[in-house]
Order: sequence, then structure tokens, then C-alpha cells
Amino acid sequence: MTSAGSPDAVTAGQSLTDLQAPPATPAVTVPPRPGGSTRRRLVRAVLLAVALAAYVVCLRLADVDLRELLEGLPTLAGWLGQAFPPSTEGLGLLAQRAAETVAIAVVGTSFAVLLALPLCVVAARNTTPSGWLRVPTRLFLNGLRGVDSFVFALLFVAAVGLGPFAGVLGIALHTWGSMGKLFSESIETLPAGPLEAADLTGAGRVKTSAHTLLPDVLPSISSVALYMLEFNIRASTVLGVVGAGGIGQELKSAVDLLAFPRLATIIIVILVMVTAIDLLSARLRKALA
Repeated sequence: MTSAGSPDAVTAGQSLTDLQAPPATPAVTVPPRPGGSTRRRLVRAVLLAVALAAYVVCLRLADVDLRELLEGLPTLAGWLGQAFPPSTEGLGLLAQRAAETVAIAVVGTSFAVLLALPLCVVAARNTTPSGWLRVPTRLFLNGLRGVDSFVFALLFVAAVGLGPFAGVLGIALHTWGSMGKLFSESIETLPAGPLEAADLTGAGRVKTSAHTLLPDVLPSISSVALYMLEFNIRASTVLGVVGAGGIGQELKSAVDLLAFPRLATIIIVILVMVTAIDLLSARLRKALA
């Protein structure tokens, strides 16, 4: 028998397993290599130097001259003083031009939605796995996005003549590319389950898009369409500068004639119009969320 005072005796707070378990070894942490940290710092320093050098080149190419700005501030202040009080003449014409601007944006955006809906399905990875069809579609949409609506409007003024129709076509083409890309990205975020289930039923591409894709992606694409409408209304305010209709025509005339009171009125009308559209669009997006 083992006596109570023997070192082999098991005390009341211990178990046999605890006595037989080997002592735990402390965790060994491997310090980071000094060379890797130094290399990362060197790469960051080189990238920062390249970015700063590129920014300096951009400043020179943009011909930024703060001295000229300071010299021109008194002239701007004089024009601002001449602009007040704003002119109240021709408010009916300005209201008509503002409505024309909204119409250009609404019609152009609606055309873009109709054109983008079929192509966004082709441009999405989860609905068109084949790159032979998807990649050219994406390149086409990127090409439309790369040309601003102002440039398209300038081209269509030469093609179809002066007026708001040229602005509608310019807005529609540029927005077609932007919406096609954003719509396809919305489709790519959908879960794969419903699409796979529709494929198992033997449904064709049109039925799958109409009954599976469209209900799931409708809130997202509606929000995108409303946002693009806001953007297009702001863009349409300057299309009249190239003769594409809207309130931009009156804006250009006021600037050319140095009619600063009328210019102030036009700017106020633009601000009221854009603010009202933004508030309405925000309420609609909130209702769709």
C-alpha cells in the first residue's frame, strides 16, 4: 500500500489522467522575415512616388495656374453682382425648355432600358457561360459607355438636325451601355438555385428570363434606371449647347450675350428642376427597396 505521505499518492483535487499527462509545450511564434517587410515598404514607396509624379504631370497637362484664378476672381465677382436681381422675363419659355429637358432625359432613358434588357442577359456570366457571345456583348456595351452623351448628341445634330431628338438619341446610346453593364452585374448577384431549377424544367432562355430572372432582379434594375434618369436630367441641361434642345440652348444664349440676370434665372430654374427630380426619384427608390 502507498502511504498517505508518499509522493505517489493521488491528492483529492487530482485525477490519475492529470498526473500522467505530459507538460504542455508553449506555442512557438515565428517572427516575420525582415526582408519581406522591407520589400513591401519599398514597393509602397515606389508606387507612391510614381503616383505623385503622375499627378504632377496631370497638373502640368491641365495647365493649372492659381495666379490666373486669383486674377479672374474680381471679374467673376463683378458678373455675380450684375446677375442680381434675376430677370423675370421669358419665364414661360424657360419653363417650356425645362420641360423639354426632362422629356429628353425620360424618353432617352426609356429607350435605353428597352435596349439594355435583352443585352444584359447576354452579358451576364451566370446566364451566358459562353465567352464567344458574352465578351463581344460586354465590349459593345463598354464602347457605348466610353462615348459621352454630349459627343453622341453632337454627332446626331449633324445627322438628324438641330432639336431635342438629337439629344434623345445621344442620351439613349450612352445610357444603353451604362444600363446594360449595371443590369448584367445585378443579374450576376442572383443565387444560382432558381436558374438551375428553371434549366432542369427544360424552359428556354426567354421563359427563364421572363419568369425567373425578371421578378428577382426587377427591384435592382428599377433602382438603377431611376438613378440613371437623375443623371440624364442633369446631363440634358447642357445638351442644348450643341443644339440638341432643352434649357441648355437658353443657357448658351445668355452666356454669349453676357445677359447675367437672365443667366441667374436659368440657373435657378435648373436647380429647382434637378432638386425636384432628385427628391421624387429618392422616394421612388425607397418605395422599391
